[in-house]
Amino acid sequence: MRTKPTRRVCVLLPNKQHLDCSVRMRARGQEVMNAVLRQLGVGDLQVFGLALLRDNEYLFLDLKQKLSKYFGKIWSRKSLSVPFILFLRVKFYLESGLLILSSKVQQLYYWELRQKALHSQSRHQEALFFQLAASALQADVGDLEEGGEDKQDSMQYFLPEDYFPPWLINHRGRNFLLQHSPALHGELRGLPPSRAILQYLKEASGLQDGALTFYRMKQVKKERGSSILLGVALTGVHVYQGVEGKQCALFFFTWSDIEQLTFQGSRFEITAVTSLGLSKLVYYTHSAFHSKHILRHLSDSHRFYLNTKDAASYIQQLEDMQTCQLHKEAYICDMACLRQRLRCRNLTASECSDMEETDTPWTEDEAEKEDESPPSEDEPEELFVDDPAEVSWLADLLYGVSVDGPLALPSSYWAAVNMEMKQVLSLRGDEGVSVD
Repeated sequence: MRTKPTRRVCVLLPNKQHLDCSVRMRARGQEVMNAVLRQLGVGDLQVFGLALLRDNEYLFLDLKQKLSKYFGKIWSRKSLSVPFILFLRVKFYLESGLLILSSKVQQLYYWELRQKALHSQSRHQEALFFQLAASALQADVGDLEEGGEDKQDSMQYFLPEDYFPPWLINHRGRNFLLQHSPALHGELRGLPPSRAILQYLKEASGLQDGALTFYRMKQVKKERGSSILLGVALTGVHVYQGVEGKQCALFFFTWSDIEQLTFQGSRFEITAVTSLGLSKLVYYTHSAFHSKHILRHLSDSHRFYLNTKDAASYIQQLEDMQTCQLHKEAYICDMACLRQRLRCRNLTASECSDMEETDTPWTEDEAEKEDESPPSEDEPEELFVDDPAEVSWLADLLYGVSVDGPLALPSSYWAAVNMEMKQVLSLRGDEGVSVD
């Protein structure tokens, strides 16, 4: 029987590992994606897409198209010893890692944001890079030993190049970073790696050039360089211009600010809504091929935003409620009590029960006084967009289960993410089946 010809495809992952797969000559992008899902052992990659490098720029594949369309004539050559290269990259960025339901996918998302931070040029956010380094160290190496912040030998337990961008290392010096980073790392003692990853993802979304996919464009067709950067974000489109080696923000359009996105060949047009009073923006990409894929990415990102905004709103409400609760606890109890309760949240029930109770207990008199105090007439009643009972129910489920713990359903396709997320969270506590 005649053997059908195949092609080798190597998919590079954000964590610097790779996956090899063999596909048919007539294979489409979805066939490679299915092979990646099988090898990773997940049901859905949610925020990731397959991309190829074209003109030093990552373009996301249309998974319905044949791979021969992307690799050209070389795909049809008979004898090939070198595999075709694709990249698994984040296509849709999120404000909270809690929306990623698989711990394996969350890890990949974490590693891509790590790489984005290392290449970031947000020099005005220097303090944020120290916070990111502390969260990453807690996620990677765990707790810093007691008193390790003051020991000289503890300075060598990490490489600054793995946690800080080159410009910051040159500006501050390696010794400065090695000396001061352990103190920030030590403040996170007791935080589980899974929670440290979530904290990192939350902080990294605050980088100006972090949670964005950039495309280079020209202001005029015959311009030699590409002075314009178009950044695709979760909430809209950013436009930057390179001036003397620095990226200056020109525009930010939310999705509702954009009336139309069109292209003709390499000409790419952004038409804002009339109320903004802006004329049509015209830029030029490398080719019509680039324009088509950039427009598809923008369209997919807008659709993803619409499908996930309800779930993201729930997550934000839960985080706001938790922050509000911590502020209340800090006001009505001493800090030793608060630290003890925060530490208990990060430990298992058995560990927490074995800990020495060194915090100040609440007395019955104090509790009665709080209950008896009448509400202020001037203070407005807190309003919820959603039913308070429903939000509290979701909060208990969400914060009562570890991110690395078992999940109950396959991760949803985002068409009904709000309802499906509740179902997944509900079943996470009742069953014990992992999506991984």
